[in-house]
Amino acid sequence: MGRNLFVSRLSFYTTQDQLKKLFAPFGLVTSVNLVVDPRTKRPKGFAFVSYESQIEAEKAMRAMNGRIVDGRLIFVEPANEK
Repeated sequence: MGRNLFVSRLSFYTTQDQLKKLFAPFGLVTSVNLVVDPRTKRPKGFAFVSYESQIEAEKAMRAMNGRIVDGRLIFVEPANEK
């Protein structure tokens, strides 16, 4: 597992800042990329969160996977590395 996490099933009202605040207690968040539809400018319901270390990412994944955020059950898993 790497330092990048894939977060799915997000509410369309969840913001990038909100995600950063949610994942910050587990370590230093280096980036948050909330994927947005280029045509409608609305979030697509998933994001990528990156941490400084793999240990922080693992802590966040264990704590946040299966949690309810903005009324939606979210899933957090390791992002596929290219």
